[in-house]
Amino acid sequence: MYRVLARAYRSTTFDEVVGQEVTATTLKNALKSGRIHHGYLFTGTRGVGKTSMARILAKALNCLAFEAPTPTPCCKCESCTAVAEGQDIDVVEIDAASNTGVDNIRELRSNATLRPARARFKVYIIDEVHMLSTGAFNALLKTLEEPPPHVKFILATTEIQKVPATIISRCQRFDFKAINTDAMASHLAKIAAAEHVQTDDGVLRRVARLANGSMRDALSLLDQLLSYDPKHLTSAIVNEVLPPPHDELSAAVLQCVADRDAAGALRALDIALQTGRTVDRFCDHLIEHVRTLMLLRVCGPDTDLVDVAATIRTTLISQAEKFDGPTYVYMIALLEELRRNVKFSGAARALADAAVVRLAMSHQFTDLGVLLGRLEGNDAAATASPADAKKNAAPDSAARRGPTPIAPAPSRSAAEQPAQRRTPAEWERATRDPLVQRVKAAVDGTLLDIRPAQPAGANAAPPSEVADEGEPTLFATEE
Repeated sequence: MYRVLARAYRSTTFDEVVGQEVTATTLKNALKSGRIHHGYLFTGTRGVGKTSMARILAKALNCLAFEAPTPTPCCKCESCTAVAEGQDIDVVEIDAASNTGVDNIRELRSNATLRPARARFKVYIIDEVHMLSTGAFNALLKTLEEPPPHVKFILATTEIQKVPATIISRCQRFDFKAINTDAMASHLAKIAAAEHVQTDDGVLRRVARLANGSMRDALSLLDQLLSYDPKHLTSAIVNEVLPPPHDELSAAVLQCVADRDAAGALRALDIALQTGRTVDRFCDHLIEHVRTLMLLRVCGPDTDLVDVAATIRTTLISQAEKFDGPTYVYMIALLEELRRNVKFSGAARALADAAVVRLAMSHQFTDLGVLLGRLEGNDAAATASPADAKKNAAPDSAARRGPTPIAPAPSRSAAEQPAQRRTPAEWERATRDPLVQRVKAAVDGTLLDIRPAQPAGANAAPPSEVADEGEPTLFATEE
């Protein structure tokens, strides 16, 4: 009977575990020195080797080929083979998702007092331990803190934040990292060679990138490709069977945004959503991509805050230079607002399209002071770099609501603010002002009067003294 690749090529020794060298070395040294703890807690995302490491540790503790625990189990004795198949009587694997109650833990405690049938230790592997109820955790505390000498606990979880601190403090915690793309691609190449499958350049790396650090996901994707063609995997097959990586889709959208190509950005968004991703899920990917670019731009191309493969790091660095820090902050804020809104809206696609168009056309949201400086021939503004110009843009909530107000007048009581309309002569003077005409032509704006009203009883200035020619405080523009 056919066995899926994830089971057929499961790691059987500490040296075979991919991407978890620190954890494997620590456990091997503990076995060599005899410093074996009674409780271990393995945490990490899916498919990174937590259960495999737990089984390997159980084999190392109970291998019958040695008289004591060993870092190199034989994998051939009766105990090792039974543990690998999950059928050993002294190694009990418990799924906490279906054994969540206090009664299940009470049964475990009563059985723990019995000595193992043939091995040195009775090992309890509790998978997804965060699913236990509060009462079950409390019932486990005493046994976990002071178990019988022949009992070892190995807990595994993908959500460490849900495990009580009282449980964590009674165990040695090991954090399993997401598997590096290069290491995963190398391991997939070994499996493909063992399966006598030919692969084109870049195929296995593409599979590794789609797995997002999970070896089990990578092997499942490879199984899917081999179902299509079990002899030769080409790039065309990968493009046809598997969706493109989310970072490529995000990069395509942001490239169009950088080029101010709203139509191209909408097409890139449509391609991304046609792969089956929901709008909110793609927002998550896009936010993470923008964050990566922001870190590369702000912290420099060599920052260790960005963990990406060296093959795509150069591309990300190049794209990061297309925007400045404030623009990235604006993008993340806008995309996070979009992500929240689409969850409760029946027009999620329309909101996503509008957000992408806003990003692509954000250069049109310009601060009025910068625009006036350019129109007046301000050399600093005229010679500013594109990045400096973007810093002066208004990509924030105030800019999205409209032009920035200019020097609001001090608050006065209603009695001090009588209604006052400007005379036709004043409007005619402002309309004929050359600077006003240039601003209106530049932004297709509308002339507004934002001067504070004269206090009651004050002598109003004659029309000829309303404002000097070219005074910008007489008007604002409204797109």
